[in-house]
Amino acid sequence: MTMSDASNATRKPARALNRWRIGSLSALHTMLLAFVVLCANYLAFHHYQRFDLSRDADYSLSPATKRYLAGDAVQKRPRAVKWIMAYRRSSPFYERVRALAEEYAKLSKGRVELEVVDPIRSPDRANEMVAAYGITLVRDLILIDARTDDKAAVVENADNTRSFHPNVKVAVADDMGVFTTSEGKRKISAFRGEDVLTARLVEAIEGKPRSMALLVDKSQIGEDNAASPRRSLNNTLRFQNIEIEELQMSGLEKIPGHCEGVILAAPKYDLGSQEIAVLENYWNRPRAAILTLIKDGETPPNIRAFLRGKGVTPRKDRVISRQKSNLVTNARGTFTKGLPFIADLAGQTTEFGGASSSLEVREGASDLLNKRILPMGLIEAAPGFWGETRFGGGNENYDEREDHAAPLHLAACVIRGAESDDRFAADSSRMIVISNTDFLSPQNHRAENLDFLASSVNWMVGRESLAGIGPRALGTYKLPLLQAQVSFINRINLFFIPAAFLLIGTYVWSARRA
Repeated sequence: MTMSDASNATRKPARALNRWRIGSLSALHTMLLAFVVLCANYLAFHHYQRFDLSRDADYSLSPATKRYLAGDAVQKRPRAVKWIMAYRRSSPFYERVRALAEEYAKLSKGRVELEVVDPIRSPDRANEMVAAYGITLVRDLILIDARTDDKAAVVENADNTRSFHPNVKVAVADDMGVFTTSEGKRKISAFRGEDVLTARLVEAIEGKPRSMALLVDKSQIGEDNAASPRRSLNNTLRFQNIEIEELQMSGLEKIPGHCEGVILAAPKYDLGSQEIAVLENYWNRPRAAILTLIKDGETPPNIRAFLRGKGVTPRKDRVISRQKSNLVTNARGTFTKGLPFIADLAGQTTEFGGASSSLEVREGASDLLNKRILPMGLIEAAPGFWGETRFGGGNENYDEREDHAAPLHLAACVIRGAESDDRFAADSSRMIVISNTDFLSPQNHRAENLDFLASSVNWMVGRESLAGIGPRALGTYKLPLLQAQVSFINRINLFFIPAAFLLIGTYVWSARRA
């Protein structure tokens, strides 16, 4: 017997293959894998996080909108707000509006219920909308239904005209675009969907716009045309669901009770003794709100005395600076810290275009504290600026004997009442004084200044949840290419790239056969 035969004789026989065990293990592994996949899908559906990787966070909501969605106005409603997005999938705004609407629904924690309807693909659901809300879906829109009662969505007025329930609003797609005309064609230049959606949401929840009275016989802010500061003021307040009501101060006995605020914009004509008394009576009542926009060096005496009594005195100067030999007339400043309604802006710098005067703010004055009046600066002029009292005379340089040195304020607020006590904070009176009106002109628009104005107005009317950095209009960009460049890109996409993949596939196929 050879050695190999001996080794074969001593080798143990191979054990039979247990196919039942292998099959059972394979089935168990498949079941466990399916269970893990189901669990992962469940967790991803109920607990997910969306990340906005766009360069300018184009798909993220602004801090002001997030704060409003987390506030009591949305979270403590008896019913959720219903959104119906009736958009065609072919609409140029479809993807962007849907992403925004889904973000509203997500951040509201279920208080905004979103339904997406394509009128072309879902004609039955579209007909139900037409029957329930009395609208025709000839345009893309989002319908916002914030009713808290069981009344009909459409009501018939005394003159037989039909209108929406006060808590039902519509955001039309055309309102979300900013259009320009170029070469005889109407083109989209910017998208402001969040502006429109937040404004319509506030309108639907509140039911009707709040009102602020503009004292037109004392204000000189210009007419309401496209390039005027008045139009900018109207638009800024309109997006906060606040409408401006014109009010004649002459002969007025008291400010109407439905007005939640008073606006003095660039006052050129002074108030008489009786008119000052009316304004004082209004200021001393609970929840008074006064917005004062001062034109540099032109504050009438009685209005100046009224503001001085509240701790804020407009000075007769012009805030300027010098950089080497150049005179800087646009005032720059920094938002101060300490007040919640400008917390998003605190520490940021801004610039007021046009003419600005300085404000003397008597912070912490004992005589004012005894009256429960608290003035505070909101925007402090940057280092190097001073208040020039002889502006326009030539050779402007700081003179410590005549001019006003730092600290200089460009905006201030005044609070009357127990603002720090939650029990009485809602009854406090609030005032904003801004020593510039030119920042409202379209050529001087800066986003932080308009956010500051909107936040100030919301704070004054007791809607702090909407204060903060607001939505931004998203611009559209066009890549200028010559026709030859377009043709070259088309050839690459249609011929060279497919040919490259074909060659790679052929090489892999031939290598495997070899």
